[in-house]
Amino acid sequence: MSGMGGHHDDPTVAGMEAPPPGARPAGYAALILAHGLRAPAPDELVAVGDRHTYRQDGRWRVLTPRYWPGDGDLDHLAFALRHEGVDLAVLAALFRTLPPAMVERWVRDEPTGQHARRAWFLYEWLTGRRLDLPDATRGPYVGVLDPDRQFAIGGSTVSRHRVRDNLPGTPEFCPLVRCTERLATLLSPDLAAEARAVVQRAAPDLVARAAAFLLLEDSRASYVIEGERPGEDRLQRWGRAIGEAGRRPLDEAELQRLQRIVIGRARFTHLGWRREGGFVGPRDRETNAPLPDHVSARAEDLPSLIRGVIAYAERSTQGDRPLDPVVGAAAVAFGFVFIHPFEDGNGRVHRWLVHHVLGRHGFNPPGIVFPVSAVFLERVADYRAVLEHFSRPRLALTDWETTPQWNVRVRNDTRDLFRFFDATAQAEFLAECVVETIRRSLPQEIDHLRRYDQARRRITDLVEMPDALFDLMMGFLSQNGGRLSQRARTREFARLADEEVATIEAVYAEVMGRAGAPGPYPG
Repeated sequence: MSGMGGHHDDPTVAGMEAPPPGARPAGYAALILAHGLRAPAPDELVAVGDRHTYRQDGRWRVLTPRYWPGDGDLDHLAFALRHEGVDLAVLAALFRTLPPAMVERWVRDEPTGQHARRAWFLYEWLTGRRLDLPDATRGPYVGVLDPDRQFAIGGSTVSRHRVRDNLPGTPEFCPLVRCTERLATLLSPDLAAEARAVVQRAAPDLVARAAAFLLLEDSRASYVIEGERPGEDRLQRWGRAIGEAGRRPLDEAELQRLQRIVIGRARFTHLGWRREGGFVGPRDRETNAPLPDHVSARAEDLPSLIRGVIAYAERSTQGDRPLDPVVGAAAVAFGFVFIHPFEDGNGRVHRWLVHHVLGRHGFNPPGIVFPVSAVFLERVADYRAVLEHFSRPRLALTDWETTPQWNVRVRNDTRDLFRFFDATAQAEFLAECVVETIRRSLPQEIDHLRRYDQARRRITDLVEMPDALFDLMMGFLSQNGGRLSQRARTREFARLADEEVATIEAVYAEVMGRAGAPGPYPG
């Protein structure tokens, strides 16, 4: 096959670690270095070593010498498709560099070769250009994605290339997720069935009350993550929006409606899609200049990217073999927040999208919202880490300048950075949070309410009191380690005798135990 263009530069310049001693970059890493491709390096890099032992060294998966593909561009492209899967960002950059005739010649030389036909499909899919090739007439149909390597949908057959288009998105937006051991462990059980079993074991009234609490807690946590503590009215309105997530297909009007709910009175915020650049990060204290940790998608790219997000949200939930619900939710929700299409409200709408995609899959038990925002808040350092995992390498590929209004203006084409990315780290994080809500948050809240009702029956058999006063007393007991403070005994509960207080505290300790501690969700 044709020789590699360019030369192997220092891998660190391309956002890679240097390969281990005695190993040569192969596949996508070799192509990025050879052509100076402006694309984020894959999370997992592949090299071929000089020893006959397989090993993992940091981000590098080092294969034995027999795997060396050859020195040509197409040698490394075939190697990447076989051993690494599909990296749309690298392929999009590569296909802007490779002469079309090179791919055409590969397909003519190997008309039934699965990797040649996959590359042919991906070339036309990514560039929108039709190669000078007749439709394929031979060769078994093959998936564009290998479902053992990357999460895919059932898809549809494309007779021109004799492939099955099992990509979960469209050319406007198509994050992909690798099938890692971590995700296999988290997603292999039927999580939706686990959640249904938790609900079915509980009395309907307990489930309804737990659902109401979890919904409000998710609403509150989503604001707290953004550093806000809104009034109850805004919390309730956002809670209702979360409760309705997934009931109907997504569209632009719905996303903009959600922003209006989040922001409320928008005196200083432009509602709707951004008209200018955007960034996340601090400012220089002296000059007010932006110091971005993340530069958002360009305003002119927003219509295409948002169409792509909406298409992905629907395409990935349809058909006889839809995308895994948690994987789809991660790709859509994190993709949206990376694009950052609003001036304000992006984070809360991003977390709403998790509920939307799970709801479209029918993943949640009826009436139950998993409080993923509350778990995000508990694990806020991990949450920030998966956001930075995306932003840090892309910031290095973004050429931006400060505007006279102290905003940012992006001077290069960054659309590929947002439409094609590896969402594996985000999917693993979300999967951990969903498992946490199913196995801890939901059963813990149901158990807490069961114990609470038992305590109510035993205490009110001893001392009758209005529900509101009982709830106040239980709050005091929870906050004070199971004891009524001297202040409470001399004010709200001055009519209780010492013997009654002692009995109430004993019942509380027996029934509530650790469940009487403050609720599991911050905020």
